[in-house]
Amino acid sequence: MKRALAIHEKSYGADHPSVAIDLNNLAQLLQATNRLSEAEPLVWRALAIDEKSYGPGHPKVAIRLNNLAALLRATNRLSEAEPLVWRALAIDEKSYGRDHPSVAIDLGTLAALLQATNRFSEAEPLVRRALTIDEKSYGPDHPRVAFLLNNLAVLLEATNRLSEAEPLRRRLLQILAEFGRRTGHEHPRFRAATDSYAGLLAAMGLSEDETLARLLSAILVLSRN
Repeated sequence: MKRALAIHEKSYGADHPSVAIDLNNLAQLLQATNRLSEAEPLVWRALAIDEKSYGPGHPKVAIRLNNLAALLRATNRLSEAEPLVWRALAIDEKSYGRDHPSVAIDLGTLAALLQATNRFSEAEPLVRRALTIDEKSYGPDHPRVAFLLNNLAVLLEATNRLSEAEPLRRRLLQILAEFGRRTGHEHPRFRAATDSYAGLLAAMGLSEDETLARLLSAILVLSRN
């Protein structure tokens, strides 16, 4: 990747969009190997190039903002990450409309930041809005919807609203079970979803037999339809 970066810098100049792509790719590799301090200046530079190339309100800039926010969050700099995601959200809403899947991703990212700072009441409407968008965009049984059901359930559990979280975890498990039946492959998150639902039921005071019955009911209900 460093070689590609050097070639493009020499061929196109240091501020070309292709250079921004190379910088981003190299930064992603460095992040994956936990070399965050090396990655950060590359992401900042990629952001500056795209702002100059496309303008500050372009969707490509929103992508760079989200990438930078993810890096800052990984270094526990949540207060620095949050305004970047708010800005990305505003860009994507203006570029694509309020009900676009990219907006849902921004909403989920922002909600996760708010949850990480215990601002649950601010995070909840964002997760619910993201869920509504993805249900409309992908359909109610899409794995992306399952992902947001999990996020909302986690939030409700964190605020001790277990009875509200239960139908979400049940529906999440049903979606992933149906994915396995439809594709012939177990979804990577199926077992974790099963464990999380079982843990929730136990926290609600259900016995082992009652918990097992609920799990089997959730998993098998779609196969009978």
